[in-house]
Amino acid sequence: MIRDTSHPGRRPERKAIFSVVAGAAVLFLSGSVSGDEVPGARQADDPHYTPAGFFDIHVCNWPDRKLFFMPLFSTSRYTEIAGIEVRYPDGHLLTSLNLDKFRVVKPGGKPEKHVFITQIDVPEGAPDGWYQAMIRLAEGSEFVARDYVLVSPLPRASGMNPPDGAEQIPTAAKLTWSAVGQGSYYQVFIRDNWDDNRLIYTSQLLRDPELAVPPGLLQPDGLYSWQIHARNTNEDPLFGDFNDGSMSGIATFSTSTN
Repeated sequence: MIRDTSHPGRRPERKAIFSVVAGAAVLFLSGSVSGDEVPGARQADDPHYTPAGFFDIHVCNWPDRKLFFMPLFSTSRYTEIAGIEVRYPDGHLLTSLNLDKFRVVKPGGKPEKHVFITQIDVPEGAPDGWYQAMIRLAEGSEFVARDYVLVSPLPRASGMNPPDGAEQIPTAAKLTWSAVGQGSYYQVFIRDNWDDNRLIYTSQLLRDPELAVPPGLLQPDGLYSWQIHARNTNEDPLFGDFNDGSMSGIATFSTSTN
């Protein structure tokens, strides 16, 4: 029976094991899973939300691999979760989320969330339609969340400037690239290659295919790399945070000495 309860039972605290999916695949999640479990004004009629948490599936077009699904479930009730099954529109099992692999998100002023997430290659013949997450709590409550999926690849950002291998780029550079489609959003990641490829900057969602580098971020005579995640929508009641996402290749450049 699918029901809610005001005093759910609690599971013992799990050992925090961060998701082991590819690092670039989870860089953009912190801004994508901030909704409350208890539906508010926006969430009341949104099928992605349940009293147990938020469900979404992204169709991901990454370099050097097949198109893949990235299903995720975000919840502050992580100690109560006993199982999460992701199902095709016809109800057949697609995958189960591993509850021992998650990312911790700490939204300001709100309870800590765990994001259970995985990647799975898009199976041959995977249909469009309403994919479902069947969420089961330890005390027996069950919830169903849904996300509408169109199985289609979003082009990866190209025309990156500075391009891979560029040298003597000014530290006050503007990064630009070719738009991947009308209405797309972008997020840029910059790493310091001299500091073990440490991530030093994550942009906000951008509407235009350009980024003015924040003053002081790039140092003279440095070596940096950058990458662009694109998404086709943002916070859509049908597609969740977004349906299609893509990650560009990595472009490395050096900065001028002064």
